Amino acid sequence: MAACIHAERRPRLNSSGLRNLRREGRLPGVVFGKNADNETIHISTNQFEKWLKQGASGFIELQMEGGKSLTVLLEDLQRDPVTRSLVHVDFQLVQTDEIVRTKLPVKLKGTPVGAKSGGIVQIQDPYVEVEALPKNLPPSVELDISAMEIGDTRFVRDLELPSEVTVVSGANELLVAVSKP
Repeated sequence: MAACIHAERRPRLNSSGLRNLRREGRLPGVVFGKNADNETIHISTNQFEKWLKQGASGFIELQMEGGKSLTVLLEDLQRDPVTRSLVHVDFQLVQTDEIVRTKLPVKLKGTPVGAKSGGIVQIQDPYVEVEALPKNLPPSVELDISAMEIGDTRFVRDLELPSEVTVVSGANELLVAVSKP
């Protein structure tokens, strides 16, 4: 199910115009895609932050003025380095008949045995890059870490994904490790 966020087109603005837009609770962004013109937009910062807190995965339905809607994926997010507030967002336009490359969040399931005996769980990469048709993309990837002992590691190759999904990330990329304190 896609989250629904209202979006409005915005003209090209200078830095002070963008700052004023952010002060009004709007987040500037851009929608780009293959065989489509880039569209500069702005969305509600509060609405987008709620979506981020819910896990920030899956499709977003951008409801444009005039009744037009765009199905997009979050491509990039920029934050202020000091305040950590949202500054800009990039969306990738999804075309249902073309393969999409995106990053899926890796959700860790369970508490490692090694963590119960004093080990520390270290998450190296919370995302895995994949390619698939939009209808075959899962919202996230689960990784069961409950059997991990101190010294165990899990890599991208340990993930179980549907056969329609192709992993782009390297098989030897480290996802999570349980180490000695």
